[in-house]
Amino acid sequence: MTIRTRRLRRLVGARTSRGAQPKVVALGGGMGLSASLAALRRITGDLTAVVTVADDGGSSGRLREELDVLPPGDLRKALAALCGDDDWGQTWARVIQHRFISEGELHGHAVGNLLIVALWEQLGDHVAALDLVGKLLGAHGRVLPMSAVPLELQAYVRGHDPARPDEVSTVAGQATVALTPGEVQSVHLVPHDPPAVPEAVEAVMDADWVVLGPGSWFSSVIPHLLVPDLLKALTETKARRVLSLNLAPQPGETDGFSPQRHLEVLARHAPKLAFDVVLADEAAVPDQSSLCDAAKRLGGTVELAPVASTDGAPKHDPELLAAAYDRIFRMHGRIGPWR
Repeated sequence: MTIRTRRLRRLVGARTSRGAQPKVVALGGGMGLSASLAALRRITGDLTAVVTVADDGGSSGRLREELDVLPPGDLRKALAALCGDDDWGQTWARVIQHRFISEGELHGHAVGNLLIVALWEQLGDHVAALDLVGKLLGAHGRVLPMSAVPLELQAYVRGHDPARPDEVSTVAGQATVALTPGEVQSVHLVPHDPPAVPEAVEAVMDADWVVLGPGSWFSSVIPHLLVPDLLKALTETKARRVLSLNLAPQPGETDGFSPQRHLEVLARHAPKLAFDVVLADEAAVPDQSSLCDAAKRLGGTVELAPVASTDGAPKHDPELLAAAYDRIFRMHGRIGPWR
């Protein structure tokens, strides 16, 4: 256990002894959401993940096509991120993330994907099944899909065909959008106006803090804003809102984007949604003034903190990110103990 981890646990222990833990909801998908959850579970015991369900690649895509189910991959990753640091938690995290390597049909499938889909078929209830998997893993939080229907992500992309750089075309599928060589103009979901999972809406409305991002901007972050009931909850909740930025543009999807441009495209998709805090790594912000201006237009302020892994890889360090979230919750939160 590192010194930083011990310090964070002392903070959480002191807060717990006063009955003072914030209710936090984190929204996103993929590795970005996993990074946020791995940090947040270190500082609160009341944590809910709301996960995008538009993935159509890999094991998730195959299960989705064959069984007409929600793609389980991002839900699995969120559950793994919520596993504890003890032997039980880390063993189960490795098990559900394990992928089969074979010459047959099982090749590439993740154990956790198969387990989640099996429980969906057994119980006939997406939320109950995910709760049961979380209980088995000893997960430090709850995982919910943002919608109970499989969704297709579509994007308007300029220059998707390099031979026609000025042409705007419709690109379908999250996996394709994520790797487009063109410039994504906007995204939408099919079916349009999908229903939100009621438990996800309830969690957002009851939260003290809502965290959106980091993650693939067009395929993991913005899709949450395209579910009407979820966007309504995000807009109307009394919770404070944090927008957590990526450490670097994503090749293909946001190639060449500045930090402030991430805010601008998000605002185009949800112009009425405000944020209290925009969290970014100082080393990833070459123009702090422009980012502050963009954050102000969203109603918030910028918090710069060292949250990147110290090994030089463009990924978040869970302990550094936890420290940043903890400081934001204390400095920008309610005066007095949490409810």
